[in-house]
Amino acid sequence: MASTYKTLLPEDVATTRTLLHEAIPLTGTILSGTYTNDSNIKTFAHGMFESIYDYPYLSSSANHVLDITMGYTSASAIVGDIQSSKKVNIYNQMALILNQMSLSGTVKNFDRDGEMDEDVSDDMQQVFFLSFARLLTKDEIKKNSFRLSYYTSASAPLSASGRYFPFTIGDYGADINYKTNSPAGDYGLLFSASSPTPGGADNPSIGHLYYQTGIAVITASIFSGAFGPPSPETLLGGVNQVLHNGTITQFADGVRFAIDNIQFNNTTELNSTIYFCRAHNTDFNYSSNPTYITSGSEIVVKGNNMLANPVSYLTTVGLYSPDNELMAVAKVSEPLKKSPSNEITLRVRLDY
Repeated sequence: MASTYKTLLPEDVATTRTLLHEAIPLTGTILSGTYTNDSNIKTFAHGMFESIYDYPYLSSSANHVLDITMGYTSASAIVGDIQSSKKVNIYNQMALILNQMSLSGTVKNFDRDGEMDEDVSDDMQQVFFLSFARLLTKDEIKKNSFRLSYYTSASAPLSASGRYFPFTIGDYGADINYKTNSPAGDYGLLFSASSPTPGGADNPSIGHLYYQTGIAVITASIFSGAFGPPSPETLLGGVNQVLHNGTITQFADGVRFAIDNIQFNNTTELNSTIYFCRAHNTDFNYSSNPTYITSGSEIVVKGNNMLANPVSYLTTVGLYSPDNELMAVAKVSEPLKKSPSNEITLRVRLDY
């Protein structure tokens, strides 16, 4: 009889790592709520952020897309600001998660160049945050795939085609030039597409994109002029006025209506262990079933010459632990004939 178990040698096991990417488009109609008459926009009593869904959020088929919030440093606060303490706390909380601590042990502000130095002249002190759902980003956002088109002002002049002219920002060149000095993982600098030299004197960074956490931090200075939803009841004026005299929800509404389109590729990391299960010419030619060679049986596979010319059919591979505990089972698509005249190698892959 053949042995029931066969030990896998080190050369019989291999590991692979595969990155799968999926394109994610988010149109302005979803972000602004015009697609679902605002029923996909969820606000909260605490007023600290706003959530966007791809469908009315009360529906069981709705998927969470992203959250929008904003914050500024305590140095940017003005006496009489609405929700001033919340705006400062949000900024500090996000900076504590995404930045290193400063040398003095305080929270380090977001800076444009991502150097994490003590120079405060390039700090982004008034920012908004786009926190994308894990459903969209999966393991991380693919570097150099993030693009965001937006309108700088609700009162911008019309283009020749009769539409507002959108600007685009993205993590250009981040596939080969990204930062690793964040406790939250890798991040890239966001630049405007209006200049061919990202990072140059005429095109400094205007934000950060944290790939593993799926969070974009963008300076509020990208907006100018009138800012807010196109409604006389809620349009508060310029972005600075909304920053200080508006609520976080009102600022998030302005961001939603200013965005024309967001697109990026997500990444799913697929790790695999491959086992090469080899049945050599002398292996597994007999069944371990005791009726395999019992006389008088009606099993078709047997015959008078089975001991001299054994034949078996492989249907299943079982992977066992060192204690002979069954850990995984693989089935072949159809039985494979095995005899002393042939050898079979089955490639079993476990993904995780």
